Amino acid sequence: MSEQIEQPGQLEEETFDVQEQAVREQSVVIEKSYFRKPAGFWIRFWAYLIDIIIVGAISGLVVKPIFRVIDYPISDPIFLLYSPYKLIMLALFLAYFLLMTKYFGQTVGKMITGIRVIKKTGEPLGWKTLLFREVIGRYISKTLLIPYLLVIFMPRKEALHDLFADTEVVHEQVYEKANDVPAAPVNESRRLQGGQRI
Repeated sequence: MSEQIEQPGQLEEETFDVQEQAVREQSVVIEKSYFRKPAGFWIRFWAYLIDIIIVGAISGLVVKPIFRVIDYPISDPIFLLYSPYKLIMLALFLAYFLLMTKYFGQTVGKMITGIRVIKKTGEPLGWKTLLFREVIGRYISKTLLIPYLLVIFMPRKEALHDLFADTEVVHEQVYEKANDVPAAPVNESRRLQGGQRI
């Protein structure tokens, strides 16, 4: 007799659980996500200007005195694209950006302006990525200058060297709300105590 009373209750409870599970699996919530805001043209320009001043200062303190001591000309010869001094300066310029970005995720200019380089996939910045971004891509951008202007027109403010390496430059402490996107079905951990979904 007691078994007959418990069975209908258990059946109702199981039916309710199945229905709730079905509703839960079909529910889609709007999740408001926040992402680091991409750094625009001007903030990147000021960071780059600071970095150029730093590289110029290193050149003035270290490289130029060595060339003066050995009495080697610093200017470009007419028949060559680069003199030895210009080649050393190019190597110093690229090494500065490569090593600072690899070990700190940002150069001194980016530190001062509060921006940093990240990989779009969220992975750590590897040597291969940075060689494409800071050596090949930056050399092309520095030589032609126009690729830097892509930052103005691209939706995520990428320059050409960002497109090469699948990276972007973002603000460290400024976030923006993403468009409302459908999320996965709601599970028990996403329910409030009052029974409402978030």
